[in-house]
Amino acid sequence: MNYENENNFLETLIKRISKLPGLGPRSARRIIFYLLKNKELHLRPLIESLIQVEKNIKKCKVCGNIDLNEICSICSDENRNKLSICIVENVPDLWAVERSGIYKGMYHVLGGVLSAIDGINPEELNIPLLEERIKESKEIEIIIAISATLDGQTTAHYLSKVINKYGNKITKLAHGVPVGGELDYLDDGTIIQALKGRTLFE
Repeated sequence: MNYENENNFLETLIKRISKLPGLGPRSARRIIFYLLKNKELHLRPLIESLIQVEKNIKKCKVCGNIDLNEICSICSDENRNKLSICIVENVPDLWAVERSGIYKGMYHVLGGVLSAIDGINPEELNIPLLEERIKESKEIEIIIAISATLDGQTTAHYLSKVINKYGNKITKLAHGVPVGGELDYLDDGTIIQALKGRTLFE
């Protein structure tokens, strides 16, 4: 057995896993060796799940959510309120709002926030498609549910300027969302109160 090549494989895997959110090299090592303890029980099913996700998951053409279909289950649901669009930063934020169970409208996933440091400009976000959706009706309420970080609030103000051109009502989440808070990390109760108490965006 070539131990040098084996260690290279492991080190490469450790580096890749350590780049995942919330993980570092030490956590990555623990995860890998846990998986290797019982390949049949842990590792092989994980590999199969990853292959299935890579093959089958698509990005929704309407809102940017991820689903098995090109139009996600939310956008294709006739019972959803078509006159409300909740703008979120990323898909996990959409999941967080859905988990609360209170919101029954549509979504729009930006795919990030504006960031001078990271070089993320408006052109790199899913804003043109949002404008196309807003043009459909001035009756559509736009809920800006962006994280209360500095970049998030900069993005929210930019979006309000874009949306104002079309005359739509714009609201934002109430102050139940703490400054610097990200939706994906908030509990359901906080999200519910933030949605219930949303105010006009000024």
